[in-house]
Amino acid sequence: MVHESVFRTQDLPAADRFEAWIQRMGRTHAPMQLSSEHAADYDGSQRAILLGDVTVWPATFDPLVFRRTPRLIRASDPEAYHLSLLLKGEGAASWGSSRQAVYTMNDFHVSTSSRPFEIHTGADPVTIVGVELPRAQVPLPGRHADQVMGRRISATEGIGALLAQFLLRLAADTSRYRPADGPRLATVVTDLVAAAFAHALDADPSLPPESHHRTLALRVKAFVRRHLADPELTPATIAAAHHISRSHLYRLFRAEGLTVASYIRDQRLEHARRDLLDPARSTTPIHVVAARWGFPRAAEFTRAFRTAYGLPPSELRARGHPRPGPPGDAPPSGRGRLANDTAPRSGASW
Repeated sequence: MVHESVFRTQDLPAADRFEAWIQRMGRTHAPMQLSSEHAADYDGSQRAILLGDVTVWPATFDPLVFRRTPRLIRASDPEAYHLSLLLKGEGAASWGSSRQAVYTMNDFHVSTSSRPFEIHTGADPVTIVGVELPRAQVPLPGRHADQVMGRRISATEGIGALLAQFLLRLAADTSRYRPADGPRLATVVTDLVAAAFAHALDADPSLPPESHHRTLALRVKAFVRRHLADPELTPATIAAAHHISRSHLYRLFRAEGLTVASYIRDQRLEHARRDLLDPARSTTPIHVVAARWGFPRAAEFTRAFRTAYGLPPSELRARGHPRPGPPGDAPPSGRGRLANDTAPRSGASW
């Protein structure tokens, strides 16, 4: 079979996992600044399928922010294109203030190690099939190929679908290929990538008008999740950090049926819920957990928690097997209770 390597953060101690993932991503693509709200116990797995100068890497990993900065580019540039076929989750990318893009399932994201970028994935883990290939091997003028950054390449139609089907078939089973097949497979990948680039350049270059708003919304949500413990996290500070007005910020959330305040509250509650169920934090007083996630007043936290989850935090911790929290960015729901739940008790245990 062709050469492969497998990496799983779960094979390492929790304290070492995120740093190891940073190193793995740096070797796979190029050195980047990575950050994640899950850095304390990061979950990521990757298979690297080596096809000579081309690497195909299926991966699943926790939410992440990727930053490739001018300084990192000056220090090390493999001069490669990167494509990610997004199979699960969502993401948003920006190349400065002039070019932005949103990616959802069955889209290809395209970037290059030679240009600064910032990528935010959504609140849930993502699954991708990544491709790394030298820029010099793509038979298009560099200035033209670089224009593909920010274009949407669909994996469900046209040449993008051909590329996606090839990558998925390759990733599903490499046992039938010999090491000598690697360069031949790399040629097929390169030709399909070049054809997909050329097709995207022939298409209408304009992006849907909602792309900018969705990109900004994902960036704002990532900012909120990174600053949940900050007592100064308010609509005013969030808007200022993103150089927009508060009314613009409110419209971004209203378009998704949310308010800024409810999103902050629900994310704080969900993080507090996770801490209350974490065996490693079983001796941490509940009021300390609450304060860590922006609830300095015990009674306020208890009321909000009971409304969201149908029982007080002390009871949830005692049971240790709560109803799963809301997926992704969906706010916690107060409807329903845990299986066999009884009427909630009044008061709180702090």
